[in-house]
Amino acid sequence: MNEMEAIARQACAVLDAKQAENTLCLDISQQSIIADYFVICSGRNTVLTRALYDELEEKMAAAGKPLLRAEGYREGRWVVMDFGGLIVHIFHEPEREFYHLERLWDSGTNRLELELS
Repeated sequence: MNEMEAIARQACAVLDAKQAENTLCLDISQQSIIADYFVICSGRNTVLTRALYDELEEKMAAAGKPLLRAEGYREGRWVVMDFGGLIVHIFHEPEREFYHLERLWDSGTNRLELELS
């Protein structure tokens, strides 16, 4: 496992512990130059979506991987967090269903198996 994969897995574990739903981690290193990994998850409501963001920002900074950029926090419907080689998408469920990023980035062979609760 490379360093960026370990960071992506760590992000998934943090989100899972904070009750994110349907967490998915994709290795997009062969598909894009914008990042090596995408993490996509959902929150049941905008309050949880923001709480997932807050928790992930705090835990990743404590682990030495600070947030570089973010968008969408105020609305809490689709929050994007940029950690360099890792981009995290935290959706409110209706937006996730509408945009369905998985169909664009999931090649069928790039999904990481996660051990989440």
